[in-house]
Amino acid sequence: MNKENRPIQESVKEKSGKNQKCWKKKGIQHWQVIALLMALYDVVVSNSSYLFGLWARFDFHYSKIPSEFLDAAIKFIPIYSAVIIIVFSAHYLYRSIWRFASYRELIRLISANSITFLAQVIGISLLFRQMPFVYYFFGLMLQFCLTTAIRFFYRFVLLERSKRNTNNYSKKVMIIGAGEAGQVLLRDIYHADEVELKVCCFIDDNPNKWHRNIEGVPVFGGREDILTAVEKYKIDTILIAMPSATKAQTRDLLDICKETGCEMKMLPGMYQFLTGDVSLSKMKEVAVEDLLGREPIKVNLTEILNSIEGKVVLVTGGGGSIGSELCRQIAGHNPERLIIFDVYENNAYDIEQELKSTYTNLNLTVLIGSVRDSRRLNSVFEQYRPDIVYHAAAHKHVPLMETSPCESIKNNVIGTYKTACAAMTYGTKRFVLISTDKAVNPTNIMGASKRLCEMVIQSMDYISREGLQNLLPNLSGHNDETDSKSLFMNRKIETRTEYVAVRFGNVLGSNGSVIPLFKKQIAKGGPVTVTHPDIIRYFMTIPEAVSLVLQAGTYAKGGEIFVLDMGEPVKIDTLARNLIKLCGYKPDVDIKIQYTGLRPGEKLYEEKLMAEEGIEKTANELIHIGKPIAFDMEAFMGQLEDLADASYNNDSEIRKLVKEIVSTYHPSHL
Repeated sequence: MNKENRPIQESVKEKSGKNQKCWKKKGIQHWQVIALLMALYDVVVSNSSYLFGLWARFDFHYSKIPSEFLDAAIKFIPIYSAVIIIVFSAHYLYRSIWRFASYRELIRLISANSITFLAQVIGISLLFRQMPFVYYFFGLMLQFCLTTAIRFFYRFVLLERSKRNTNNYSKKVMIIGAGEAGQVLLRDIYHADEVELKVCCFIDDNPNKWHRNIEGVPVFGGREDILTAVEKYKIDTILIAMPSATKAQTRDLLDICKETGCEMKMLPGMYQFLTGDVSLSKMKEVAVEDLLGREPIKVNLTEILNSIEGKVVLVTGGGGSIGSELCRQIAGHNPERLIIFDVYENNAYDIEQELKSTYTNLNLTVLIGSVRDSRRLNSVFEQYRPDIVYHAAAHKHVPLMETSPCESIKNNVIGTYKTACAAMTYGTKRFVLISTDKAVNPTNIMGASKRLCEMVIQSMDYISREGLQNLLPNLSGHNDETDSKSLFMNRKIETRTEYVAVRFGNVLGSNGSVIPLFKKQIAKGGPVTVTHPDIIRYFMTIPEAVSLVLQAGTYAKGGEIFVLDMGEPVKIDTLARNLIKLCGYKPDVDIKIQYTGLRPGEKLYEEKLMAEEGIEKTANELIHIGKPIAFDMEAFMGQLEDLADASYNNDSEIRKLVKEIVSTYHPSHL
């Protein structure tokens, strides 16, 4: 900074500081000065209005006004001035922010002027004499017009006209939905001085509104006119204000809007509208999941609450995308204690801080550890004795597991077995495995490992139900780890543990899903990589999947594989193109789509059930039960021990061993 300028700036700051202190000492604020001036204005114009009425009554000749009328009017001025200030103050007319004036302020002005008019008529008649009719009429009309005009001058003349007539807008806006929400949004845009937006038109499917105006903005037509309106008005941004629209209706609308290349935002839902929380700042970006058009998934919150409230709940992999959402929803159902168990401390720390700030009364414990470590698991289960375990810890990246198959077996299969053993040992009542549709007729090692996890769960449920703990092998993997079988021999198992698995498909926004990858590729300018133009997948949002997992857990009786109905499958190619359009680009023009070919172990489509499995319905139409496939559980336990040895020895032929155990596994290469 220039040294010569520094004393000047310091002097300015010093003077500014003194002025601020002076204002604080006096206790006077800017709005109070304005209110004082406004009160003075009201007194002057109100009394002048009635004097003008008297002047008009006698043909605008002052000399013709009888002295008795003039004396009465002048003597009543102090009294009427006091009435004006009292009544207007009682109506908060000196505390309103007039740049936001609306019909409520107008109603208060009408009320205040009516009361003061009655005071004028009654007061001057009783105290002095009855005045001519024109005196009252002109007085009332002029007073109302002048006191109202000054207050709405900025609101209607300066603010509205400047926003509608200036051509220096950075964005031109279309609002879809010419109802109350759209009108509130329009007003909020007019008030947002820092946002240079011009609302050019409304779109609404109600023909009765077409070719009419809302506060000067035309309702151009219905949804079939969206593309025409965008071209005519050169629209940059589309705001969707239809809080009562169904998901299917919103999807159909977005299918049209995404072809415009405009930025799109929408009101989150009916809740914001009912609470009056409709504003430009509350509009959310349109996401790909909005294009799926699925109605909100309904779960029985009472059943979930009853199953979790007052229970000690452990979530393995609690820092991951699925695990963390499990923790969020469990925290909202009043558990006695929530335990997050994860090997990655960064994720665990993030969800810990979030839950602490959101649920201040939550009894939360966050522990670092691996599901491969028997001693760590046993110490956790022995200390906290969880009633319910949600096992979300897993390796799930298909291509990575194809190059490291032994790690998939160690973490997914052996980790599930060790966690399930600890649950049985220390009296856990329910164990819920998070599985995947890739376990059905798997073509990759990750899917095969999850099918093995399901078989572990089915076996553990049988062993727990029949009391056959002697069948359990020791899969420690390290000589110095605790022998799980010896734990059972030294402890009587009194609590029956119910083991179930919940199987669902791809989760939008989860770690490793295609959406984050596509967004990164679009941000870099492309290309967006799709493995195959015909590849399809089932999709569900993270909150939807977790809600159904919690609901399925309430139906558990032991040994079931619950299958979530994920709606219609979606082409990944279509998903990529829609995401490009939502970002305001044209597929294959602005952002190229590149087909890379199927990766090792990847299928064109995923299945939710095996051919051998049947389906049973549950109370929730989106949750089904797959009947377990029979297999020799005793032989499986022996095979599991061989599989553990092969994985810890990093056997390069481990896929062959997996294929011997999982008959439906058809690897792309051995």
